Amino acid sequence: MDMPYRRLGRSGLKVSLLSLGSWVTFGNQMDEERAVACMTVARQRGVNFFDNAESYAGGESEQIMGRVLAKSGWSRRSYVVSTKFFWGIHGGVNVENTLNRKYLLQAMDESLGRLQLDFVDLVFCHRPDPETDLEETVWAMHDLVSRGKALYWGTSEWPAADIRAAFDIAERHHLHKPLMEQPEYNLFTRQRVEIEYQRLYQDWGLGLTTWSPLASGALTGKYINGIPKGSRGAVPGYEWLHPDLTDGARNASVRRLIALADELGCTSAQLAIAWCANNPRVSTVITGATSVAQVEENLDSLAVISKLTPSLLQRIDEIFLAP
Repeated sequence: MDMPYRRLGRSGLKVSLLSLGSWVTFGNQMDEERAVACMTVARQRGVNFFDNAESYAGGESEQIMGRVLAKSGWSRRSYVVSTKFFWGIHGGVNVENTLNRKYLLQAMDESLGRLQLDFVDLVFCHRPDPETDLEETVWAMHDLVSRGKALYWGTSEWPAADIRAAFDIAERHHLHKPLMEQPEYNLFTRQRVEIEYQRLYQDWGLGLTTWSPLASGALTGKYINGIPKGSRGAVPGYEWLHPDLTDGARNASVRRLIALADELGCTSAQLAIAWCANNPRVSTVITGATSVAQVEENLDSLAVISKLTPSLLQRIDEIFLAP
């Protein structure tokens, strides 16, 4: 099936409905050789958006992606790349857990160096920063766009009230406005996308680049019997995922999803990804993979979207929204 493309919010930029991200995988679960293979197959299948962040694997994720892009021979006009800032990778005052101007401008230069790019298409404020005046952050993000180091800016996991406040500041000072948000969105995590952001879609056409469509792999069913070796849950530093991955009630829902996917002739992962992509508010669903086979399986989710009839969606809701 051909890759569909959707506009990112009210911008004219179009991104592939399914995209490829590097969180956890690049630099943790896969080396450059496998990253080349995965990104190449994704690009051949129509993926044009590759998501990254300064903090992923302490900067190594950006380095790997940068080397892949440099070797690819792809026209810079043909793909979209993102990065995100907040956590920092150096440690110390003004370089971690902040969105102050000094950090943002310096972090961008360092990220562009690792990515071997002159600019990124999308830059996100990775989390809100309650200790920095929001006007300072909005001005800094505006300047990154005005200086050509990013084309659009947005937020990730920000409350709707903070996004609205950033819009208001940008509107008041005639600055570049936040265009997109990157929230978690999957069958277990729905409130923010489906309820909290409703007015932002209506008032400003907020775009979404959603992450974790498989709930860190839980919706594949691989964690029903514990944490398998080689899985995301087994990566050192990601032990915080274990309670959700091994939760009995959640895995009971996953079993029912697997049974429903069997009826459709697809995997539970494909059904979960297709469900996310079926939401018209979602500009792109960021998928993750550690092998070419996983990339192919994820992209084959496109064929499942047409099977999501109203009655099937109701059955899914009965699994995940039942009291």
